[in-house]
Amino acid sequence: MTLGSFVVRNTFRNKRRSLLTMISISFSLLLLTLMICIWRSFYVDQVAPEASRRLIVRDRVSLAFFLPAFYREKIRAVPGVTSVVPITWFGGRYIDDRPEHFFAQLATDPEEYLKVASDKIVPPDQVKAWQQDRAGALVDVTLANKYGWKIGDRVALQANIFPTNLDLTIRGIYRRDPPQNSLYFNAKYLEEAVPWFKGQAGWYAAQVDSADNVARASREIDDMFRNSPLQTKTESEKAFQLGFVASLGNIKAFILGICGAVVFTIMLVSANTMAMSVRSRTREVAVLKTLGFTRQRVLSIFVSESVALAVAGGVLGILTAIPVIYFLTRGFIALGVPLAMKVNVQTAGLSLLVAVTLGIVSGYLPAFNASRMNIVEGLRHIG
Repeated sequence: MTLGSFVVRNTFRNKRRSLLTMISISFSLLLLTLMICIWRSFYVDQVAPEASRRLIVRDRVSLAFFLPAFYREKIRAVPGVTSVVPITWFGGRYIDDRPEHFFAQLATDPEEYLKVASDKIVPPDQVKAWQQDRAGALVDVTLANKYGWKIGDRVALQANIFPTNLDLTIRGIYRRDPPQNSLYFNAKYLEEAVPWFKGQAGWYAAQVDSADNVARASREIDDMFRNSPLQTKTESEKAFQLGFVASLGNIKAFILGICGAVVFTIMLVSANTMAMSVRSRTREVAVLKTLGFTRQRVLSIFVSESVALAVAGGVLGILTAIPVIYFLTRGFIALGVPLAMKVNVQTAGLSLLVAVTLGIVSGYLPAFNASRMNIVEGLRHIG
């Protein structure tokens, strides 16, 4: 029998205890992997080339304040800006207020929107139909699949922020990677239903001809409106999204808190299992030392068992995280869920590294005590 097979057999000697420990570790690693994926999507992963050239111009103070319509042409006049569209958050209710029925509903200009959102793929005939229908809607394919929508279906949105209900007809279905789970409709339809909103917009999305001109265009736009009653804040699309999510609370602190709790839980579970294993094998350790096993060899055996158990639970947790994250990003639509997140090689590697490290840390103290055991006292032990 090799040392490796000896470690594996001893790791799963008590099958019930090992299985329960492995499940506990796998659940903890599932949460840890999910938090790492969210962190990477928000703060690490780079956006697509089209998105890197897209700017969001909003009110400097708050998204609650609208910008006037004439800002659009002024922004278009900035060198490097190729397209500008108004976008307004409608925030209506679809069916009811349950989270599974939430999705973004945005008013915009169909004539120019797809020039700014060039990463959305829409058949030309559907684009034309959307532009010609004042009450037409453009929806994400994932959203359409979720609700079983197809071209020509009606979508009724109930009033929430704006004092009007909208009765929209789906004229186009777009594809985008990652999916966006959003619905777009003609801003003029909203202006006709809500007279006081005419000539305003929630924010403006602008496309710049080159990523090299993004910083300069941002400064020039804000400088242009610096002395205006409604000053602007221009930022990248990703920064705008992070700011929008940050309005829900301190996301960084939440993620770090969850990760800390998960790591602490894994360490406690693994340490408890190894302590029980060592206590139940006291005489066995004494026999091994009688046969000539050194302290270092005994120490390495028990630490290896701890690591093997942690890695087995970690692999199970990561494999479970893959379909869970797919479900969150494709089947469950909720504000704050980064739809681009996925379990990649780096994320899986980091989660496994955490599992290995905690396996070593949690198993070292029981293993160290076992390696220092007196042979005579160990053989006399009854338990």
